[in-house]
Amino acid sequence: MKEIAVIVLLIFCFLPGYAQEGDVLNKLSSRVGNFGNSQGGRDTIGFEHRDDSKDSIAITYKYLDSIRSIPFDSSINDFDKYFSVPSSYLYLGNNGAAAYSIVYEPYAKPGWDAGFHAFDVYEYTLEGTRFYKINRPFSQLSYQLASGKEQMIKMLHTQSPRPNINFGFDYRLISAPGFFVTQNSHHKNFRLFGNYQGKKKRYGATAVLLGNTRKNSENGGIRSDSLLDDPNYKKRFSVPVNLGNAGLFEPSPFQTKVSTGNIYKDLTVFIRQTYDIGKKDSIAINDSTTEYLFYPKLRMQHSFTYSSYDFTFKDELADSAGYYKWYDTIPKFGIDSFFFRDKWKVMTNDFTLLSFPDTKNSGQFISAGINLQNIKGELKGGTKSFYNLSVHGEYRNKTRNKLWDVLAKGEFYVNGLNSGDYSAYATIARHLNNKLGDISLFFKNVSRTPSFVFNDLSNFNLANQSLTKKENIISLGAEVNNRFVKLNFKNHIINNLAYFTDYYHIDQSSKTINLLQLTASKKIRLTKRWNLYSEIAFQQTDGAAPIKVPLLFTRNRFAYEGVYFKNLNLSTGIEFRYFTPFNANNYSPVMGSFFAQDSIKIKNLPDVHAFLHFRIKSFTAYLRAENLNTISFANGFGFTNNNFAAPNYPTQGFIFRFGIQWAFVN
Repeated sequence: MKEIAVIVLLIFCFLPGYAQEGDVLNKLSSRVGNFGNSQGGRDTIGFEHRDDSKDSIAITYKYLDSIRSIPFDSSINDFDKYFSVPSSYLYLGNNGAAAYSIVYEPYAKPGWDAGFHAFDVYEYTLEGTRFYKINRPFSQLSYQLASGKEQMIKMLHTQSPRPNINFGFDYRLISAPGFFVTQNSHHKNFRLFGNYQGKKKRYGATAVLLGNTRKNSENGGIRSDSLLDDPNYKKRFSVPVNLGNAGLFEPSPFQTKVSTGNIYKDLTVFIRQTYDIGKKDSIAINDSTTEYLFYPKLRMQHSFTYSSYDFTFKDELADSAGYYKWYDTIPKFGIDSFFFRDKWKVMTNDFTLLSFPDTKNSGQFISAGINLQNIKGELKGGTKSFYNLSVHGEYRNKTRNKLWDVLAKGEFYVNGLNSGDYSAYATIARHLNNKLGDISLFFKNVSRTPSFVFNDLSNFNLANQSLTKKENIISLGAEVNNRFVKLNFKNHIINNLAYFTDYYHIDQSSKTINLLQLTASKKIRLTKRWNLYSEIAFQQTDGAAPIKVPLLFTRNRFAYEGVYFKNLNLSTGIEFRYFTPFNANNYSPVMGSFFAQDSIKIKNLPDVHAFLHFRIKSFTAYLRAENLNTISFANGFGFTNNNFAAPNYPTQGFIFRFGIQWAFVN
């Protein structure tokens, strides 16, 4: 019923897009009148020739705290832009299951953090919110259907009823019953966003309301890899698993209840108000219209954020043997309810002053601010209250000739729960020319308190002492981006990394971890119609470190592409992904966290997919035959030669995926 109510609300949000320019009924009447005209006293029926330019739209967007305008991307050759999980991630056999990137990126944010990140890839975030600049109301609807009754729905709508107002919403629903027992996932995300600028451009306001609900059943993996080769288990939902009630399982897209697994919920309200002091100007467009201009010199900014978080693991039919083996914990009876939960409420007030030295360059500024964060958690022993007080500053200069882009910013936690945490970041970028493109250098250093899941006050901390040493992460690197190739070098140096050593024990690394990364991507034109899109990443770290990565990861797409019949944009071919054997992370269902292991090396075949993507004007469709590499004749023809994402976690067999995406200019 809740999903129906949300969809009804979203439909009503579309309606204002059809009433932007006054009297809709009068416009409709005039259009109908164009179908008939009088010639020589006779009424004739005529048809107005469709003007495709009327459906054109100018649309760009910016992220929060960003000054760069990004054009809207309608390309069809990369399915990563449409699917919920990037190709560089491994996920545990189901769209919506826990996932992590095998191209390693450390979590490098100072301050409070709950510590649950296995489902981050399915979140809507405040930092990922897009604020659009648009000349006409725009809507985009997406639907995807795949084998195993997997579905995904996405909606986007944005409009600007006035030049100084923009608002819209995003919505996504992921429903995947899965191929194995107790594997169903059901995720919902929504985001409402808007911004406003006063007529005289002194006052500005931005607001975001977003929420995420991630429901994912956990089966703890299959009991033995050898079961996949047993002809009696050719139907995968009959394979015995470690958690969940296998006897009652039947895959269904309408199964949203989680009896054994994780339920994560969060809600965020963000409101920012600004007021500028500076130089005003105006341009008279005509006798009745004046365009106001304003060049800020000083900006006063207040940002308010309120977030609530609920992290729950439950098993309504807990098997004591499994929990004793993995977590050294026995429920009160052989079969009993097993339940862990942390709840948080976080309220943040931030006051910032921004100075603009160059009157006519808003891309150059200096800012300084103070941040007060109040935190309340429902933890072991009841409700606990904390706070953080931090200061921050930033210098930004994107030159008016757009050749140089300099950014330096820092944050320091003066007092409170995370006292002593800090971050420092600097980057310098230069546009060389149209041939050589851009080059940039960056440096980042973060010192942070380990996430709260490593604190003994967390209900998810099972008989562990709190980890108190601060993690220190240094990342530095360079990037070259031009029309020939994109190269990226990174070096991560990590001290005191907090991590899980197994399903629930925790520790901090005593040795410095040094991780080197070199990535490259390039489009290679093979012939007039055939293109090769190639991505490759090399990674190297100490084998004894609690970070496990493959030496080589690559993704390649051989695509036949072109535009046919004026409006048919086509991309079809073969895609494959491969990474060298490595000790892939294991997974702790209760903690909702991955952990390093040294006993099992994953040796997967390349993932092979055939695809047909096409776009006709604003309509896009995707047809994909995925995991062709799983074909097997061992027990008769079938797609049963599964790859693995983690020890005892096989990925899907053959997947047929069909998706459509339709854009509307209202």
